[in-house]
Parts: sequence; structure tokens; C-alpha cells
Amino acid sequence: MLKNFKWYFSRLKSMSFTELLYRSTKSLISFFEKYFILGRSFKTNLTKNPNKTFNEFDFSSVVIPSKFLIFNSELDVMMPINWHLDINSGLEYPKIFSKNLDIKTLRFGSAKYIWEINRMQFLPILCIKFIQTKDTFYLKTFSEHLSSWKEQNPYFIGINWYSNIEVNIRLINWLFCWEILDAGNLMSNDLDFKRFIENVWLPLIKEHCVYSYNNPSKFSSANNHLISEYAGLFIASSKWKFKESEKWLAYAHKGLEREIIKQHSKNGINKEEAAEYIQFITDFFLLSFIIGERISKPFSEQFKQQLYKIFCYIYDILDCSGNFPKYGDEDDGKCFIIDFDEKFNNFKSLLTSGAIIFNDPLLKLKSNGFDIKNHFLFGNPGKMSFELIPEVRNNESSRFYKEEGHFIFRKKSKSEEILLHFDAAPLGFLSIAAHGHADALSFILHINGQPIFIDSGTYTYHTEPEWRRYFIGTLAHNTIRINEKDQAVNGGPTLWGNHYKTKIIDLKLSEEIDRVIATHNGYLKEDAEHIREIIFMRLRNEFHILDTIVVRKNRIIQIEIPFHIHPNVEIKRTRTNFYLNSKNPLSKTEFYIDEKLDPVLIKGQLEPRILGWYSNSFLKKEATNTIYCKTQIECTTTFRFIIKII
Repeated sequence: MLKNFKWYFSRLKSMSFTELLYRSTKSLISFFEKYFILGRSFKTNLTKNPNKTFNEFDFSSVVIPSKFLIFNSELDVMMPINWHLDINSGLEYPKIFSKNLDIKTLRFGSAKYIWEINRMQFLPILCIKFIQTKDTFYLKTFSEHLSSWKEQNPYFIGINWYSNIEVNIRLINWLFCWEILDAGNLMSNDLDFKRFIENVWLPLIKEHCVYSYNNPSKFSSANNHLISEYAGLFIASSKWKFKESEKWLAYAHKGLEREIIKQHSKNGINKEEAAEYIQFITDFFLLSFIIGERISKPFSEQFKQQLYKIFCYIYDILDCSGNFPKYGDEDDGKCFIIDFDEKFNNFKSLLTSGAIIFNDPLLKLKSNGFDIKNHFLFGNPGKMSFELIPEVRNNESSRFYKEEGHFIFRKKSKSEEILLHFDAAPLGFLSIAAHGHADALSFILHINGQPIFIDSGTYTYHTEPEWRRYFIGTLAHNTIRINEKDQAVNGGPTLWGNHYKTKIIDLKLSEEIDRVIATHNGYLKEDAEHIREIIFMRLRNEFHILDTIVVRKNRIIQIEIPFHIHPNVEIKRTRTNFYLNSKNPLSKTEFYIDEKLDPVLIKGQLEPRILGWYSNSFLKKEATNTIYCKTQIECTTTFRFIIKII
């Protein structure tokens, strides 16, 4: 109870007066919804039958997986589904008014697990299997899943009406199922399927559109959720023409135009400061853009150019193996799934899409090639366009985004690559910075596509609060923690207070040396300031990291400096340094620690504090080596570290 009170108090502090008024009004509306709209049904007469949105696609060669994973658990897509059950814990959310549910504890299981199932991103499997085999078992199973969902989830009842982002992801995946099945034609030849569409599927689509339109994310919550809401409604109202669809279409089109600018910098960098979310968010814009072109409801040139800048940033941050720097939250979220290969890389697939739209050879250079996803989106005309884009070579170099605080040190030639990402960016987006981590002045290093120095990852959101605090906290990143405090104040699982501000002091780009000096003000209350300088001596393949702790008053300051190492990297220690070796691909690195420090190697520690853990994907974690330094200082002190790539 006390923890919930603290969260609500912190959440109220993050709101403006205007937002408080808005949320008070929403509370009154929720009261009305609970007693007058709960379980409501909707009339679904279409003004016209929907045409196909995408070109014909041959699904005969699409490989369907033998199992569908929901994080750590397998979902049997052929069996009936309890849509309120957390299949990992076996716990079940009650079927009560959705806005009265508490998702911040494990009392009823993990809401995230349940939502992932209810996104219905497994349904295209059944549709594709039906197209491949013509076996009506798969079509019947598909229909039974949607029918059971409708029965178990009356309007506003249960966990699946809690979050608008989930409502809209369902809409998008239903569009893909409709397209795969060519449902408009199929219902003409199958009376049972026609009755299913009229009595089950279209009513579900209509109520999802109504919910999406009436429950937008506003003010401090208007982040990626709002993008998904506009995209889902735009895509659905472009396909299914109810009497309100034109109103919804115009509303969502305007919102997408606004948010692609508002939620990205002028260089196309998403302001949530969560790198994995970039692929998730970009798919919403990409799909909306493609459909807008198809239905003669195009987006503006400004929208198109901002989309291009997003693709260019994706190009810049990917290493030669397609890995991205894992700053901020990641939860394996996808807008939709049409390629079920476990090795599918959506970042690289997005570059394929960008190459086609913008006829850009550089985007093609790092792309997936013409993959299944893009074949579905663009058809054979897209394949021809992609093949006509000329092949080019590009020896990439460093790329500095000064205004946004992202610095990509890179040296690349043939198959060899050194990439270091230095994060001197803001904490996150809007007043709650929901998906940012307290990682100011942290860095990651990849050698030949193998992560060496890593961001520890995310692991969880609303469950296991101790682990959540660790993975988003300063100690889980390659930066400096002072007096055992994070750089910002953690007010809850997705809530930050007292945001730090970063400042770029100096930078240099040249053929011989790349250099950045930056600082942040997150430790002003500790009478201390952290200044980090990173120097890349390009000709010697060396990074010099100089950390200066400025002590403002005569007091003892405790310093912690962790360096997190990828689990696949072998560590050997000598008296003065560490050797970091990766066999796949081959890379060798020497790491020299400042002689004023006495480092220890920690792996999988739980007490006295969590340290030495890595989460490669959501709800998964493993022990990993962390080189940990701890000391005390009384005056301004500089520590020097050297990374030498052999």
C-alpha cells in the first residue's frame, strides 16, 4: 500500500496543472463508462466492402515455426486460449472493469505476458497455414480464437481493455490476417465464414476503433502509445468503412503527421531514448505511409523526409552484424509479425523498406535484402525497385549527433569494424521519461559485430521491482555512480523525477582522432559533477576514457565505476590490465584500469547489491562479468582507462 502511495505521489508530481484537470475529467468519464458503457455492443454496417490493401503474395514458401514463444513460454496456437491467463505463472486477471485493475504487482500475474498473447501476432500463422494447405481446420481455429476473445472480453471488461496500445496492435494484426485470407472474397464463397465476419470479427473491429478514438494517450503519457493509437486507427479506418471511418481517418492522419515530428529530433532520433523501440515505432509510421499512398491519402513531404531521417539514423547505429546499441528500455515489441524466422532482424528489414521508398543505395547496403516482410508490403513492384538500386561500398566513419547527445565512434574497412556508442543524451521523453535509463555518459563497444562492453539491458517493467530498479539504474551501465545514488530519482517502474541535463563541452572529428567531452548535472545535490572525455586514436585502434569527478565542497565522495562485459567474452586478468577475447567473431581487446583503482571481477551477484547481470531480451537474464571499481575521493580527481583493440 505504501509503495503504491509513493508511486501515485511521484506520478502526480510529474503532471502539469492542465494534465491534472484532464485526468480528473477522465476519472469522471471512467465512472460513466463503468456504469453505462460496460459490455456495450456496436452496430457494424459497412458503407462499402473493403478492397485489398496489398498486392497478391505467394505464401507457399513461407516457413511457419513449430512453436510460438511468448517470452520464455510456448503458446500452443492450435488449442483454445484463456485470454486473461499469464501462461508463465499460471495466474489469471479478474474480469472486472479494466480501469480498476492494478498491473503493478504480481498478484494476478504479469500483464505484459497476457498482453503479448492478446496482440494476436500468432494469428497470421493460422491464416498462412490455411492458404498453404486449404485445410479448413486452420480457418476454423482462427475463427474460434476470435470468437472466444469476443466472449471473454466484453467492452471495457478485463486486462485486455486496459491499454490502448494493445487495442491498436490487435487492429493492425487483424488487417494482416484479413489480407492474407482475402477475407472479402472468402466470405462470398463460405457462408459460415461470412456469418463469423458479420457477427464476430467486424463487431470486434468496430469496438476497437471506437475505443482507440475515445481513449488517446495524452500529456506525459503521449509517447509511443500515442503513435500506435494513431497508426492503428488510421490503418483500420482506411480498410473498414464504417460511418465514422472518414472522421477517424482524418483525425489519425493529422496525429501521425504531428507525432513523427514531435517525438523525433530534427535528425530523426526518437526522443524516448530507448534504442530497441526505434524499430517498433518506425513500423507504425512505415505501414501508415504505405497505406496512405495506396488509398490516395498521402502524408506530407515533411513526414516523408522525417521518415527518411529515421532510416538514416538506423543505418548509422547498426554495426556490421546488424546489432544496435542497447540504450534505454527494450521489450522485444513488434508492430506486426509476418516473418517468423527467429533470426529475423527488423532493423535491417526497415532499411530494405527505406531503400525501396527512397531509392537509396546506402540503406540497401545494410538491409535484409528483399525479405518476406517487404515482399508482403511492396509486392513484386517493390522487388523490382529494390533490385534496380545500385550496389555501393561505403567505408563508414564516426557520426556525431551533438544536439541529441549520441556519438558513434566508428572505424571500418572491409570486414573489420570498431564501433563505440557514447550516450550523452537526455534521460527520456516528456516529464516521466518512461523508457529511459539513468545512463548518462555511458558507452558500449562492439568489435567486428560482437558486443564487448555492453548495456545490461531491461529484463522487466512492472514486475520484480528490485530487478527493475537495477537494470534501469546507473550501476547497470558503463558510467559512474556517486554516493550509491542514481543520476535521476526513480519514482516507479516507468517514472523518473529530477531529470538530469547533459552538456557537450567539446568535440572533434578528424582522420587521426575523434573526441567528445560531456557532462551532466545529475549529482549536484551530492556536490559533485561527472565529466567524461572519450578519445578515439584511430591509427592506433585505442580509446582513452578520462573520467573527472569535480568535488564542489570539502566532503568525502564515494565513487563506483562498473564496466559490463558481454557473456560471450572471455576475461583474463594480469596485474595491470584485463584481456577481453571473443572467439565469434575473433576479437582481442586489452583494457587498462587507472592505477589509483583496485578493480574486482563480479559475476551474478545478488548481495549486498545486484551486480553482474545481463538481459539480452525481455524477461530473460543471465550472469555476466562486470569489472567493478570503487573508491572514495575528497577533491577533484581524474581516472584514466584505455581500451586497445589488438
